[in-house]
Formats: sequence, structure tokens, C-alpha cells
Amino acid sequence: MSMEMCCFSEAESFRSYIDNLYSNDDNECFEATNKIKNLIIGSNKQKKYIIEQNVVPHILKMIQDERKPLFLRLNLLIIINSLAKGTEVEVRNLDKYGTEEILLNLALQPSSDPKMIEICLSVLKTIMQHPNTVRTSFFQYSEDINTLSRLIQLASADTTINCQSFVANILLSFSSQGNILSSSLNLTQAGGIPFLIRLINQTDYEELQLPGLKCLASMCFTNRAVSDIVCATNYFGKPILDVLTLLVSRSNSPGIQLNAAKCLTYIHRSGSSSLKAEDYKIVYKALPCLVRLTAAEFDEVIRSEAAESLAYLAEIDSELQRLAAISNHLISNLANLLNSNNFSAKESALKCFASLTANDETIRKRIIDMRGLIDEVLNALKEDRTVKVAAVRCLHSLSRSVQLLRTTFQDHKIWKPLMNLIHDKPSSELMTVVSSTICNLLLEFSPCKESLLDSGAIGILSELTKSENSSLRLNAIWALMNMAFQAEQHVKTEIINTLGTDRIFQLLGDSDTRVIMKTLGLLRNLLSSTLHIESIMASHSPEILASIMMVLESNHSSEIKEQTLCIVGNLAAGAHDLILNDDKILFKLKDFLVMNDQKLQSGALFAVKNLMNRSSRHDKLKEVGIIMKLNEILEENNTDIQFDE
Repeated sequence: MSMEMCCFSEAESFRSYIDNLYSNDDNECFEATNKIKNLIIGSNKQKKYIIEQNVVPHILKMIQDERKPLFLRLNLLIIINSLAKGTEVEVRNLDKYGTEEILLNLALQPSSDPKMIEICLSVLKTIMQHPNTVRTSFFQYSEDINTLSRLIQLASADTTINCQSFVANILLSFSSQGNILSSSLNLTQAGGIPFLIRLINQTDYEELQLPGLKCLASMCFTNRAVSDIVCATNYFGKPILDVLTLLVSRSNSPGIQLNAAKCLTYIHRSGSSSLKAEDYKIVYKALPCLVRLTAAEFDEVIRSEAAESLAYLAEIDSELQRLAAISNHLISNLANLLNSNNFSAKESALKCFASLTANDETIRKRIIDMRGLIDEVLNALKEDRTVKVAAVRCLHSLSRSVQLLRTTFQDHKIWKPLMNLIHDKPSSELMTVVSSTICNLLLEFSPCKESLLDSGAIGILSELTKSENSSLRLNAIWALMNMAFQAEQHVKTEIINTLGTDRIFQLLGDSDTRVIMKTLGLLRNLLSSTLHIESIMASHSPEILASIMMVLESNHSSEIKEQTLCIVGNLAAGAHDLILNDDKILFKLKDFLVMNDQKLQSGALFAVKNLMNRSSRHDKLKEVGIIMKLNEILEENNTDIQFDE
């Protein structure tokens, strides 16, 4: 028989089995389910075929029909379970038909058979764990706390291990997707924490412990409210933190150790006062455990997750960074992980290097001195998007070193691949990290500064100040501020002409006060020497003075206005006539002189002092009352010095 005839015969047979699903004879229908069940197991092609025949809605309808015999309904559930193990297309189709909601309803019905409940939960677990799947029906339905509570009750201690495991894995998926904070709080209110803690303590059943630990970690991630509840919870009189601390010991499996350490890490990083960075549970248990699990003897997935968790644990604490860096073989373990062909492993290693080198110059030197390491980091810039982000984060941490900026960064021309990334129009996340790194490369002592100028950095950064992303606007104006510091006149002129005074005015009205401060910093650096001040103000004085006045009249903080008064002080020294001829600014200076605010008073005194030193037109200062205010200040400070009015 030809191949074509064989395939045709197979399709016809399959078609007849599907037709028999619609039979009124339950036994005939049951035989059809047996055939279909055997045909689709392990075959995505056959699963796709049955989906295309639009038979899923009919199967779901029969599953819900209590008049149908249990053996038939169970077989139909097994078919759905098999379809759920197919490709993303099959799973999306199941979601489209509301499969999750139907099966959850069935599982929660008091009249449902225990075997049916278990299979329903198994299908839900399979669908929920499928990558890249939008499980709209389940998430909308499960936001009801009562529903979550009933689901947890299905996995009581007297149910099967499978049943408890399925529920734990369903809750794990629920807690780590969608609105994580909302999901975690809903689970907490539904009684999720006592349930998970009971599972975590089932030392004879890792299939319960592992999803329990993973779900608890997910719930505590960036969630102080949940973390505080966990810290205050006991299990038969034993604090949960003590239970987790015991689980990081070598006597447990690597998976248990890793996820117990993750729980401790996330509780600490959530800001919970019960677990500080110096706590022995962090310093002597969680951190050493994560370091140990990066060793080559462990599975690459374990090593990768351990490195990423370690990066997060030490990210903001310099002492934890130092302790991790001096731990046995960690840096070489991370270097080996960086050489992996697995994107996740590379990303984790780079994140950990970025974390370790965030603050300490000695650690940076140890890491950068590893043979070929900088080349591996640069090669990672050509990899997958998430790996690129991690690689740039690593470069950003290293770029905080003056020595590395002058040596390694210059030798490897690191500004080139960073500028190439910008030209490739990367994601907002990647662009933010790249621009942060370029900020450091534009510092005065960096040899890369000249090369970045020649490559058109001013134009690129000026465009980035228009971004809707406040972090990008901040990094762009910060980089321009660094570029303007002690720069030559032609560089300053190019900056202000490219950026434009209109844009400066807009940035000074930004919703992010950090952007305003850096914009003022840019103006201060631009207007920092008499020659440069005269040149810039000759072309832009009306706009710059209007911008200064806008800030001085605003409701901004003293810090922002003090920075603005420093700019006025610079102008008073380099273009004093412009200030003396601006009554609005002079009256503001007079007001600030007597304000009960040290920052504003000091800023105003700095500006007035420069005016008096550089100009003989003291009559103008008398006219607006500044001299009188100065004398009042001197009287209050019991000094005999007086200014002539």
C-alpha cells in the first residue's frame, strides 16, 4: 500500500472515531475515546488534527454532563490532559474554550468523584505550567479569594500526594504570573501560607516540598506584607525562618536547598525587618548555600538559578558582595557558567558579576583580571536580548572604576559596541542600561569621552531626553551634564545648540525631580567659566534667564532652588550685567536672603557676593533693597561690618 493511501486510511479511521464521540451509545463512545486517547499520546500532529476538527467543545460538554457514565467522562478528561501537553497552539485553543474554568468548576463541585477531581487538577497544572500561554480564564476566575480557598481545601492532608502536588503547582503558576503582588495577597487571604508551610515540612515528599517552596518564594518576592506574615508564622511552635534555614543544609537535595535559600533571599530583599542583611540566616546560611550551588558538580539549571538569586541577594549590600566574592571558587564558577551555550546560564553569570562589582574596586580588579573575561562579556552583547541587558549591566558596574575606564575600557574600545546597540534601537530596558553606562564613560577622567563625542553622542543623547521613559530622560541629561563638565567651549556650544533652550525649558518642568536636578547640573556646567558664559549668554540669555526664573518661582524643593541659585552665582561672576538688569531675579535674591532656609539663604549669598565682587554697580543692589537685607543679616550675627547704603 502506498504512503498516501496509508495516511488517507489513518485519517479516515481517526475521522470515524471522532464521529463516534457523538454517538448516543455510551459504550461506542467510550471505545472511540480509547482509540483517540492512544492515537494522540505523544503525537502533536494528531493533537493538532483533533483540535482542528472542533471537537473540544463537544468533549467539554460531555465531561460536564452528569448523566454520562463516570468511566466515559474520565476518559474524556484524559484526552483533554493529553491535548494540554501539546504545543502552544493546542493550549491556547483549550484556553479559548474556557477549559480552565470548566475544569476548576468540576473540581470544586462537592459531588465530583475523587478521581475526576485529581484528573481535573492534573490538567489545570499542565495548562498553567505551559510556557508563553495566556491563561485568561483561570486568572479572571481565580481572583475570587473564596475560589482559591476552596482550591486549597481540595489539597488537605488526607488527600492523595498527587492531588496536593497538583494544587501546589497550580498556585505556583498563579502566584508568579499576572499581577504578582495582587495574586500573592489574594493567596495569603485565602489561607495559602499555612497550606504551603505544611507542604514545605513534608520532608518525605519532595514533590510537595519543592512546589511549596517555589510558591512561597514567589509570594514573598518584592512583597513586604506577605514576607512579614511568613516571618511571624510558626509550624508546630517552630518559626518558619528556622525551618527554611534548616532546608538550605547539604543534607537536602539541591532543588530544596536552592528554593529555601530563595525564600530567605526574597524575604530579606522585600524589606522585612525580621531578616536583615547581617542576620546569620543570610550571612552564614543563604549566601554560602547559593555560592555552593554555582559549582560545576550541580546541574546547569541549579547553577544558573543559584547565580541569579545570589546576584539579587547581594545587589544592594556591599558587605554581602564582599563576602560572596571571597567565597571559595565563586568567581571561577561564574566564569565557567558564562562559557555555557545556554542563554539563561550566561545571563545569570553576568547578573552575578554585575552585582559583585557594583561597589568594590578590589572585587572589580579580581574579576576583570580573569583571562578572557572581558571578551566573554563583549561577546554576550551579540546574544539574546536578556543576555545583552545582563552584559551591559555588568559593564555598567565595571565602569564605576576610574582605573578600568582608563585601561580596560579604552583598550577594548567598549564605547563602540554600546553605541552600536543604541543605533539598533533596542528595547527601553536595554537602552536604559546602555545610557547609564555611557553616563560613566563620559566622566571627565574617561578617555572614551572624546571618542563618544566624535561618534555623535550629543545628538543621540539630546534625542533621548524626549523619551516618554523618565529613566531614559534622566540618563540622557545626566550624560550631557557629565559631558559638559570642564569641557571646551566648542563642546558646550554644540550641546546647547543641539539640545536647544526650548528643550531645556521643558526638562526644567519635568515631572521627575531627578531630571530637573540634572538639567540644572547641565546648565551649571555649561555656565562655568567667564569666557564660556559670555559666549553662551550672547546667544541664549533671554531663554536661560526665563528658565532660571521659572524654577525660582516654582514650588520645588530647596535643593532644586539652591542648584538654580548656584547658576545665578555663576552668571553673577561671568555676566553680572545680565543679572543686575533683571529685577525679577534680584528681588528673588533679596527674598531668599532672609528666608529661614539655610540652603536658599546660602545660595542667595553666593550669588550676591559674586555680584558685589565683579560689579561696581552697587547702587542697583541698594535700589532693590539687597544691601539693606545684608546689613540686617550682619546685625543678627552681631558683627560690626556694615555695607554702605
